[in-house]
Amino acid sequence: MIKTTKYIADTTVNYINTDVFSETLRSMQIAGNVLLNEEYSKPWAVSIPNRDELAESLDSRKNVLIAAFHLVQRGYIEIELENGEKDIAHAGEMLICFSGVGHTLYQETNKPALSFKKILQGGENIFKPGKDNYAYSTSLICGIFMLQDTFLNPLFEALPPLLKISVAPGKDYSISSTASIVNLLLAEINQQSLAHGYMIERYLELLCAKTIRLYIENIPAEESSWLHALKDPTIARTITTIHLQPAYDWSVKQLAEGVSLSPSRFAARFTKSMGVTPMVYVAKWRMYLACKLLNDTKLGIEQVSTRVGYENTAAFSRAFKRYTGSSPGAWRTDSHTL
Repeated sequence: MIKTTKYIADTTVNYINTDVFSETLRSMQIAGNVLLNEEYSKPWAVSIPNRDELAESLDSRKNVLIAAFHLVQRGYIEIELENGEKDIAHAGEMLICFSGVGHTLYQETNKPALSFKKILQGGENIFKPGKDNYAYSTSLICGIFMLQDTFLNPLFEALPPLLKISVAPGKDYSISSTASIVNLLLAEINQQSLAHGYMIERYLELLCAKTIRLYIENIPAEESSWLHALKDPTIARTITTIHLQPAYDWSVKQLAEGVSLSPSRFAARFTKSMGVTPMVYVAKWRMYLACKLLNDTKLGIEQVSTRVGYENTAAFSRAFKRYTGSSPGAWRTDSHTL
């Protein structure tokens, strides 16, 4: 068979569609910005607002989740989230607050923290080190990842509230390649050149994707989540099937037949890997797609209903409200209200 341009294009599209991780990652349309590149001498503390306050400060639109990140170049930082969770990150490590909760970065202090918002408005860095204490200071890059349509996104739901990852050079390919992206990012930050902002945004997009992939590679074997399920070839095949044909009238029996398992064994294996039953996952994925269609298209509610597998609009509206807390019409109106 002659491999025409159309044939290559078709097989390429098919490959992309079957790569369920890439598809779901791509749907979040990750972007990023560096907001802070500073040095601090202890004791110091800076408070980072929650995602809603950050979004307001940055004039971000609805349906965009703001996740603050902190990359330690030198020294170390301590972090405390509003819920009391604490951690420490040293040079060569990065923290990403996917939960979007407010948090405080600090070193050896009980004093009130300097407001991050005040710093963004051009406030002076009162913790800047001098010549006498520079060697013991901390160098920190702070910024944000902007992720779209995270609600009901199975990948996003599987991420930890606070992710800490090593971005220092290492022998492992995943770690070393992540370190290379960080080096390119730092080089771009420290120089002004053509397409400066664009390059930083692209490096941050890659960095976010790489940190998520690193997390998957090291996810605990006993954990039940969408990311864990992707490591099981059988369950990953089922997830891909559901994603490729969300409107099909799936049953546990049909999904089990697709991976040559009995319905009972398949349902038990799927639920153990995913943490939800097969049919709950089908329903959640349909509602995720419905949310995106309502956000991104002008399709009528009946058309959206049909595209995600509901012939009865009333049944679709009931299911949608059960998962989102609002009707399809109210969801669309709210998502387009700035």
